[in-house]
Amino acid sequence: MDTIIPAPQGFSGHTADYVVQAIRQGILDGSLPAHQPLRQDRIADTLGVSKVPVREALIQLKAEGLVTFTPNRGAVVSELSAAEAVEIYTMRIALELAALRIALPRLDRARLIRAESVLSILEQEETRAQWGRLNWEFHQTLYQASGMPRMVETIRALHDNVGRYLLIYLADPQYRRASNEEHRRILQACRDRDSTAALEQLRVHLEAASRELAAFLEKPRAERTMGGSDHVG
Repeated sequence: MDTIIPAPQGFSGHTADYVVQAIRQGILDGSLPAHQPLRQDRIADTLGVSKVPVREALIQLKAEGLVTFTPNRGAVVSELSAAEAVEIYTMRIALELAALRIALPRLDRARLIRAESVLSILEQEETRAQWGRLNWEFHQTLYQASGMPRMVETIRALHDNVGRYLLIYLADPQYRRASNEEHRRILQACRDRDSTAALEQLRVHLEAASRELAAFLEKPRAERTMGGSDHVG
């Protein structure tokens, strides 16, 4: 199968960062599925860069858990096991609760308005890849108020590892409604400055997502279907 890399729109920055964003975007929007070979020469030709930044990008994405290097096939898009998904969500729950707890007293009106705006767009969005991006943007808007950029970046990498599986569930309107309602409850608790409720709503949201994703990944690949879950965070 040929490698298809979507060039990121409106991106300016270091060449390796450009390649990282392009490959990451392809993995997250499903155009680069699990086990897809990532051939350095094809990626370099597609993006109009040399192999050096491609190699650097693949190494970075390996560190993020999105790419695996195999002896015979080189770099391929990684696939999560059920146990790995549970481990990722265990880390996410710990870090995201900490980030939100620190952020809550610092959430000003501008951030809350931005979070509301993102949710409003998310609830109307029909493009699956955009839904995943907006889902992260909502959470990021809240967590950035913590003033801990390293923590937020670590959470983003963990989110990306499971966020790509959002695409599997987005065909189910029931899931989308449930997820949107959970996001609304988290945001309302933040507006009310109710830290206990905000942290509990976030914990429930992520724990449910962990259970659902692990159950999905335990199925044989041939039995996995689009839809059928109410939670992925």
